[in-house]
Amino acid sequence: MSKAIFVNQYGGPEVLSYEDYQAGEPGPGEVLVRNTAIGVNYIDTYFRSGLYPAALPLIPGDQAAAVVEAVGPGVDGFNQGDRVGYASKPLGAYASERIIDASLLVPLPDGISDEVAGTTLTRGLTVEYLTHRLYELKAGETVLVHAAAGGTGRILCQWAARIGATVIGTVGSEDKKDIALENGCSQALLHQQDFAPQVKQLTGGQGVDVAYDSIGKSTFMKSLDCIRPRGMMVSFGNASGKPDPLDVLELAKRGCLFLTRPTLYGYANVRDDLLLSAGRYFSAITNGLLTIEQGVPFGLRDAAAAHRHLENRSIIGSPILVP
Repeated sequence: MSKAIFVNQYGGPEVLSYEDYQAGEPGPGEVLVRNTAIGVNYIDTYFRSGLYPAALPLIPGDQAAAVVEAVGPGVDGFNQGDRVGYASKPLGAYASERIIDASLLVPLPDGISDEVAGTTLTRGLTVEYLTHRLYELKAGETVLVHAAAGGTGRILCQWAARIGATVIGTVGSEDKKDIALENGCSQALLHQQDFAPQVKQLTGGQGVDVAYDSIGKSTFMKSLDCIRPRGMMVSFGNASGKPDPLDVLELAKRGCLFLTRPTLYGYANVRDDLLLSAGRYFSAITNGLLTIEQGVPFGLRDAAAAHRHLENRSIIGSPILVP
């Protein structure tokens, strides 16, 4: 009998329930996979808490490295024993086995370990679309990256710096500044402080070309004050809560800013885009452009502890569930 983590009611980490689970047999176009390393991302806490409503009961998680156990009718390109990864809807990754549509899987190259894919695939695909497709970041531009010492932030800062951008990062504590600087930031500020005047000073009064804000409520409006006229505000996370409603005239007051609230699904829901994004991310790792962390392992039954680890932003290191 397989095992899975269920959310039967919305709430804190304590609502994550370790239960028996039967994955079933793959149907047409589907694959049965055995998960080997399951990612734990902030979006999982949104579904657990009800910030992102979904039908209950649900099995959280949308990211893992896995091994193909069986393929259904009509599946081409995957065979039993293949190493694969996925980072996309639908939910259901917090399980020892699961059925998933074959179109959502990407092959894992030999140079990419299960641990790296399981820990960072969602983050890597996110950073790829943020820097290459949502806004094609160019050498000589300047960006602001919040949570620069976090899992996504470290990848984003490294990749932006490798492109040739100047990266100003914010972190939550003094001891995280060195991590941000080691991962490509030219300057590291504290996001609890009024960082906007510091950013303006560092950019000669001009502001940044792009602000990447994964924190949300506590940083959103200050981030708008950091952007040059006709620059881009990218709000892609809610770690401190959902931003307050915005009067669109605030964008005009600050110099005709652009604002977007993207999701990975919106940039990886077409298979060609998914393969392009994964290929770029894996190549950046194997070519040495990115140095990727190893996950902090938790047993599948310890998913609640993994969520507490993730939500305690003073702790460094991304959790990973190992069935």
